Amino acid sequence: MVLFFPIQQDLDCINSNGCILGKIKFDISKDEYIFYPDNESVILSDLENSIITERLSGLKSGKYSISMQDDD
Repeated sequence: MVLFFPIQQDLDCINSNGCILGKIKFDISKDEYIFYPDNESVILSDLENSIITERLSGLKSGKYSISMQDDD
C-alpha cells in the first residue's frame, strides 16, 4: 500500500510502514508528473512501483489531481 499526501504542489508517497518513498512533482519543462525517490537507496517493491505508476498515469489523464495551496 502507498499513501499519497499532498504537500504544497507535490505528493509525498508513503508506504504502509510510514517511510517516505519519494515525491511526485510536476515538471513544467517536460509538462509531466515525475516520481522522485526520497534518496538513492530507496528500493520500491513491485506493488509500490505499480501503485505509483498508476497514480502518475491518473494524474496525466486527469483522474487524479494535486490540490494547490494558496499562500495568500
